[in-house]
Amino acid sequence: MTDRPLALVTGATAGIGLSFARALAAQGYDLCLIARDAGRLATVAAELSRPSGPSVQWHSADLSTDGGIAAVAPLIAELPRLDLLVNNAGFGTQGRFHRTPDGSQRVMTRLLAEAPVALCRAAIPGMVARGRGAIINVSSIAGFLQSPGNVTYCAAKAFLTSFTLGLDVELAGTGVRVQALCPGFTRTEFHERMDFDQGRIPGWLWQGADEVVARSLAQLARGGAVICLPSFTVRLIRWGVRVVPRGVMKHLAVRRRR
Repeated sequence: MTDRPLALVTGATAGIGLSFARALAAQGYDLCLIARDAGRLATVAAELSRPSGPSVQWHSADLSTDGGIAAVAPLIAELPRLDLLVNNAGFGTQGRFHRTPDGSQRVMTRLLAEAPVALCRAAIPGMVARGRGAIINVSSIAGFLQSPGNVTYCAAKAFLTSFTLGLDVELAGTGVRVQALCPGFTRTEFHERMDFDQGRIPGWLWQGADEVVARSLAQLARGGAVICLPSFTVRLIRWGVRVVPRGVMKHLAVRRRR
């Protein structure tokens, strides 16, 4: 049996999830990768597998469905060891809440909120029993905001951040650590898939996925704060939300949307 740590990463074939997989492999973790696309999973596994190095297993599952969650949660619970769970899978939509398809909103909420809860519930008992382990829930700075056209996404990420903060309190003294990673604009496929015009956002507001992941893992390793704000920009936004009156924030959000 290997003495290498084991990490499970969801949404592992692109963006932040792929960056986590690569960074953890470089740190010597064995990997269990979860995503929808079996072909892309196989490609990533082939890239990261090395003779006498970390092992990489993968499972294709759609965590936006009840069946996908039902398949992955027992897999996690049955792992004889799991040192790190990264709940990263997600997508976003654009459009006014009352004008977007109801189904897409509920599917997104399931993926961003229900799936991480289910996978945390599957992972934590074993981690507590072993007295060690960590969970990174990939949330968003959007969870601190209310943005016209993205209200469901913002609300789901707010839930995920609050849920992670609650776990931190509940798991105190167990040896299990948690982190809510809250990046801002990150250059990944995420915005392309939601047909978002990236040119609307100044270049200095963007981060690369590798930088986001590096700062997340470094903060986790040093036992830093539960909420990880991986750039000066997102820290500034978080500060602004705290000090600027809600009425002013609402005015700015509506004006920006117009």
